[in-house]
Amino acid sequence: MSAPIPACYSDIGKAASDLLNKDYPVAVFKLETKNTAPNGVKNTKTGDINGEFKSKYHYPKKGITLTETWTTNNHLNAQVELENSLAKGLKLDMTAHFQPITGNKNIKGGLIFKQPGFHTKLYVDALKGPTFQGDVVIGHEGFLMGGEACYEFTDGKVTRYGVSAGYTAPEYNVTLKATDSMSVYTLLYYHRVHPDIEAGAKAHWNTASNSDSVNMEIGAKYFLDRDAFVKAKIDNNGRLGLGYTQALRPGVKISLGDESELTLRDEESDDSEELELDPLSLSEPELRFEFVEELLEESDDDEPDDDEDDDDDEDLNN
Repeated sequence: MSAPIPACYSDIGKAASDLLNKDYPVAVFKLETKNTAPNGVKNTKTGDINGEFKSKYHYPKKGITLTETWTTNNHLNAQVELENSLAKGLKLDMTAHFQPITGNKNIKGGLIFKQPGFHTKLYVDALKGPTFQGDVVIGHEGFLMGGEACYEFTDGKVTRYGVSAGYTAPEYNVTLKATDSMSVYTLLYYHRVHPDIEAGAKAHWNTASNSDSVNMEIGAKYFLDRDAFVKAKIDNNGRLGLGYTQALRPGVKISLGDESELTLRDEESDDSEELELDPLSLSEPELRFEFVEELLEESDDDEPDDDEDDDDDEDLNN
């Protein structure tokens, strides 16, 4: 049996990061709709303080995907992807960005290569610098080791680099990251304690800050049933986060969140101490809506499309 393909560099420690950061929609209202037309064109509309309209064309036989995006900030983006056509596991990516009002434009080309036990990404930003960014991850029997670097051609020097190491098991994983040119250190831990209970923790130390303290955060997620879950987290500064997510129907999900600060107050007239809960910001609900038109007839040329945005489409129990 061949070794599995390891996660990309940015996804090392993702389980713990998502547990502590996602589904806490504090002071956010979001509406998202997705539609698949009969000809296979996918349209996505996201309503927020900033929104976007996205169209995706997929040609599975040739491995070509074309994505067009227009944001409410009047940013135009176009992306062309060619996957598994030249070689198995090889993906070529070209992205163009243009802002009509300011005239800012950018072109970025990339290469992603995945094989059992190996995953690398290489990108060249043609108009900014130009700059070269790359990362690589090697995996073996659950152990992961990766590194990243950014090179500025104009100055002829490495402007950013970092390394990550971790171990992944079926029910838990642990990750140590050193980022921002080895100045920021993060330790992440994730554990599926029970099919309905997940727990995670994070320790973060920024050596560039004036403080030598380490910021710590712990959190948990509990599935009430297959359609709903609650989340809670707290850090060493006394910030308490609460979240509730309910799937109303396939493609419709509502999330509520709140963030408060726990403070310990001494009463002058009494030796006892009282714990106060000061709300920082009560969130507006985050509403995600998705409509997908089912095709009654599929031609032989149509094949299922693997959408990379599966974080919003996956079942709540995953």
